[in-house]
Amino acid sequence: MDLAITPLPGGFGARVETDLARTTGSAAARALTDALHRHRVLVLPGQHLSHADLLAAASLFGAVDTATDRRYTVPGFPGLTVVSNIHENGTPIGIYDGDQEEEWHADNSFKPQLTAATLLYSVITPGKGGETRFADATRAYADLPTGLRARIDGLRAVHSIQHLATQQANAADGRSSTQAGTLVQLPEVTHPLAPIHPATGARTLLLGSMVIPHIEGLPETEGRTLLADLLTHTTSPGYLYTHRWKQDDLVVWDNLAVLHTASPCDSSPHPRLLVRAAIRHSTRRSGPSDGGNPAELPASRQNRH
Repeated sequence: MDLAITPLPGGFGARVETDLARTTGSAAARALTDALHRHRVLVLPGQHLSHADLLAAASLFGAVDTATDRRYTVPGFPGLTVVSNIHENGTPIGIYDGDQEEEWHADNSFKPQLTAATLLYSVITPGKGGETRFADATRAYADLPTGLRARIDGLRAVHSIQHLATQQANAADGRSSTQAGTLVQLPEVTHPLAPIHPATGARTLLLGSMVIPHIEGLPETEGRTLLADLLTHTTSPGYLYTHRWKQDDLVVWDNLAVLHTASPCDSSPHPRLLVRAAIRHSTRRSGPSDGGNPAELPASRQNRH
């Protein structure tokens, strides 16, 4: 299958023109997955997806992770999660950690098995703020000095959902979706600081501004300094792409190759609602190279088949 792909400026990411509601088959899955591994972030504008369509589109990239926070899972659609700053009766309808939240991370790094890819579909788009920023952790690793790469290649970092919940609450006046969530009892896990991508063979930097309490085997101060220096490097302007959402945008990113964060958004005048799907880790090798219940898609999309 041939895709109309236009690389984005900045060295990573691409715009893809295709109708995912009508895209099926192994050839399409292969082409999309290979494009994702090559460009790391795919922007697919103008999609019109029901919940069923979104799950079908996600399955083109692999097996959908259904072990999600049950509070915000879309009813009847395991694997789809609402991300939103909208509140009903004082309670957020989706994952929400404050209007000022900025947390660089790779999705679900607090799980033993890393998320391979994430799809995020915009249903209600804010007029201002709420962008998603991506950092090219793959190129950031490649640009590190040789000696620093050698130093970190064998290191492992602890990823803790409890630490994440505490850090989020401290940053948002006690508010943390994670802290009140159904996954908060997961035990700590460790992951390589510079893992090798299973499909491309390239090393990347697996970092997080709130989820990592320490690096195994390093004194606390030394580990914190190293993590801060690596994150500052990885999120410097030369490695960034900022996606300004439009309604019906779908963005897919290689969660093993980039980091991301939401940008601040004033929830009162600027509601934001997206629906997310996460793809479980796969070892398949690529080829060369948040009116009515706002947690629901509009009825016209729900009824599509």
